Amino acid sequence: MGMEFLLWILAVILVVSGIVALFRRQVLWGVVLIIVGLLVGPGGVSIFT
Repeated sequence: MGMEFLLWILAVILVVSGIVALFRRQVLWGVVLIIVGLLVGPGGVSIFT
């Protein structure tokens, strides 16, 4: 259970939340959540290291 694994889970939760927000017509909030999720995710882990 490394830090990268926890960040990856957090990223998945953020992206899923963003998609749910899009379906609820909360487009801006959804887009922000998805972008933050992608930044935090596996491709963006380097931001924190």
